[in-house]
Amino acid sequence: MAVKDVSETDFVSEVIERSHQRPVVVDFWAAWCAPCRQLGPVLERLAAQHADDVELVKVDVDANQSLAAAYGIQGIPAVKAFRNGSVANEFVGAVPEEEVRRFFESILPTEADRLAAAGDAAVDADEAEKAYRSTLELDRDHRGAVIGLASLLGERRVFDEARSLLARLPEDADVRRLRAQIDLAEAAGEAPPSDPLAQAASDGDWEPVLERLIEEVRTGDRERARERMVDVFEVLGPEHPLTQRYRAALARALF
Repeated sequence: MAVKDVSETDFVSEVIERSHQRPVVVDFWAAWCAPCRQLGPVLERLAAQHADDVELVKVDVDANQSLAAAYGIQGIPAVKAFRNGSVANEFVGAVPEEEVRRFFESILPTEADRLAAAGDAAVDADEAEKAYRSTLELDRDHRGAVIGLASLLGERRVFDEARSLLARLPEDADVRRLRAQIDLAEAAGEAPPSDPLAQAASDGDWEPVLERLIEEVRTGDRERARERMVDVFEVLGPEHPLTQRYRAALARALF
């Protein structure tokens, strides 16, 4: 199998983000390292055996010293398996093949992972819900199933259960964004059709919503308006021009 070389430029997309779909094994190595050359073919052979479930990439530590430092690489070869954006397992050195085999087995998708993937791939919403709920019977806190089911319940306006599911997960950007989407969807459903929030829920035009909310921060229920603005920022993302403009406006209004 072809093994991709990854650098500081694409590490986030090729490893961190990709690991939310399937495990990614990262081989931190260098061309001058004899144990690296010994381990490399073993990694490639075993990765090929699990090509449907795992990806293998290589990072040259000499060319990517900041990346190596960020992950505490002090000796090579250093092998780290990423799942859901974090290191799930790791080892250092040219260990025996049987140990490498056990390493791969430890990160292979479980039955719960496969059920959650079936939910993600389902075209029919009822089938997706069934797959996610089956996943959670096996693994109550399975991240993919919790996110998938909470998103589906949000679309179906089953807001309380969606929030209860998200409470099972550690706080991160995805959880905050989905919770914000649920909060905004619920608020939009309670608003009159002419309300900018109700309109934004259908057409995605959030600027009138933010403009009204910033005025409420200045003259009305500032805490409720502030919370709603933060929800919109989460949905738009930190790099969105509206987020940057109105976050600055919110800071001025509050202080």
